[in-house]
Amino acid sequence: MEASGLSISPLISTSCNTNTHYNNPRLNKTHLFNSTLITHKPLQFQSTHKWVVKAQAADEDYELKQVKDMAAARKRWDALVREGKVKVLTPKEAGYAIQLSGKTLLDVRPSTEHEKAWVKGSTWIPIFDVDTQLDAGTLSRKVTSYMMGGWWSGVPTLSFDNQFISKVTEKFPKDADLIVACQKGLRSLAACELLYNAGYENVFWVQGGLEAAEEEDLEREGPQPFKLAGVGGLSGFLGWTDQQRAQAAKEGWGYRLVFTGRLIGVVLAADALFLVAQQAARYLQDIRAN
Repeated sequence: MEASGLSISPLISTSCNTNTHYNNPRLNKTHLFNSTLITHKPLQFQSTHKWVVKAQAADEDYELKQVKDMAAARKRWDALVREGKVKVLTPKEAGYAIQLSGKTLLDVRPSTEHEKAWVKGSTWIPIFDVDTQLDAGTLSRKVTSYMMGGWWSGVPTLSFDNQFISKVTEKFPKDADLIVACQKGLRSLAACELLYNAGYENVFWVQGGLEAAEEEDLEREGPQPFKLAGVGGLSGFLGWTDQQRAQAAKEGWGYRLVFTGRLIGVVLAADALFLVAQQAARYLQDIRAN
């Protein structure tokens, strides 16, 4: 989950689990550990172990900071809604407002979600987008994100766009009516806070995001239904997400058979790889024996 200008970790993410970073504190923290080193060889092992312990401790502190930051962000967002500074709309109400009042829908989702489905006539300015940097810190975050469940959910590593407000102000005056939406309703709430603090007073938040919209609520463009725009990874390939199960209940057995076939294919592929690995191990053993 992403907070405004904050890094939110996978430990507290919802099903929209999106791992983002902004001014990563792990790069600036030092943790000291005492150890007794005896000989040259133990020195190499203990130094490696010491580095691993430091990294683990830094990760734990970083995750704890993210939890605290997320709790503080939720309090601010609740206050904005409670005090009426950000107005709340359901997806259906947002559709009416767009059609009847000509209000603009600001789509703040990352490119991986936007390219699958978007509201016709909407303006796309992501508050977080896929991190394409290849420096050591970013690669480390990407590997961690993948190992912590990215392979299953398909959620990429996202980074906060420092130019988000400036990009919005280039397109919309401060007195514009802006309906802000993301996939599940969390990133858009963070965007609403930034917009309000920047001087936008007519900000509307789509509660539950586009995933909560029925197809008749908003005029859609793109290859996927709104509800499936956030689906990806192995879970999406196999159809093992709540959104796809709900879709299967509507579509019937034909939809389910597609994913059943994929599951069988994955099982057969895994079995084949296991047999190949076994044969390779035996072949290597025979070479060593001879």
